[in-house]
Amino acid sequence: MSHARSEYEDFKRIAPDAYDLVLALGQVAAKAGLDKQLLELVKLRASQINGCAFCVQHHVLLSERLGIPADKLHLVAVWREAPIFSARERAALAWTEALTLLPDGFGDEVYAQAQSEFSETELTYLTSAVASINVWNRFGAAYRWTPPKRPGAAQAAS
Repeated sequence: MSHARSEYEDFKRIAPDAYDLVLALGQVAAKAGLDKQLLELVKLRASQINGCAFCVQHHVLLSERLGIPADKLHLVAVWREAPIFSARERAALAWTEALTLLPDGFGDEVYAQAQSEFSETELTYLTSAVASINVWNRFGAAYRWTPPKRPGAAQAAS
């Protein structure tokens, strides 16, 4: 079992200016009008790819509060095979994977798919959301932040 090297709250305390900047970047897409449920799916997918347990749990909990069905949350990792996702969600998830897995290359097909579902402005803000969650994932994974508990959840036995 891995242990936290530092915690989320420590980041806020140690580097409040960096925390505020990353937080602000993560909020601009929603403020610009992108659907909050879509943004949570994107953040969840990037967090899965990056192996950030804190961020996966955080975005699952936020997604549930926003009313995203459990079936959809369970299928984010295999979204290509799951018919539950809309064309817009598929374009956003493909865009997220391409931006998160940059060494794998970034094909014109993914860009064309994203352009067909998002305006130029929306795609720019979607890109900012993906960039932001990738920054959060770097902190969460590097410091092994402890995943947040579901409100009302009992403490697990060690």
